[in-house]
Amino acid sequence: MDVERRRTQQERREYTVSKILDATMASLGEVGYTATTIREVCTRADVSSGGLFRHFPTRVDLMAAAADRVREQQIANFRGGLELLQSDSVRDCLLLLRAACRAPVNAAWYELLGASRADTELRAHLAPVTERYHKEIADVARQLPVMQDIPEDQLDMVLFTVVHLLDGEALSAVVHAQPEQEGPRLEMIARILTGGTLLG
Repeated sequence: MDVERRRTQQERREYTVSKILDATMASLGEVGYTATTIREVCTRADVSSGGLFRHFPTRVDLMAAAADRVREQQIANFRGGLELLQSDSVRDCLLLLRAACRAPVNAAWYELLGASRADTELRAHLAPVTERYHKEIADVARQLPVMQDIPEDQLDMVLFTVVHLLDGEALSAVVHAQPEQEGPRLEMIARILTGGTLLG
């Protein structure tokens, strides 16, 4: 008869941290930064405040760790999506990027960025996470065929112009969706990326 193996202390710690971070990301996406209190996270994760503070000494530490988890998940999901693509077309890559911008987990990222505008402590904690996130996005982008034709010294600017455009689209769509522009917008970006003109 199989006896279930007892989890090690490290495994228990990782499980608890994962529960807390998942609860934090879900709360940020669903109720926003202000309402994502320690109490709210503890309720969602089913842990005590003491249990949470053992792993995250302050709320800002928790938020920075949640941002890093978003980065981790988004990069992994995007890499997985690229592996499943049936073509290397620019439009398909842009569709994948748009999906990443609109992913539920990314709502947590937007909440944290918005809050950091007025919270200098949070901003300081998010800065290294954001720098690492952007570097990983650029590293993934360099593997895409369309990026091979863009001069290296311009690649980051071109890439993040597109990323920020689709981030803005995702945020605006929450209150003013314009689905009739979505297809043509991707076609326009694809034309520009492949050396065409703005309006074709």
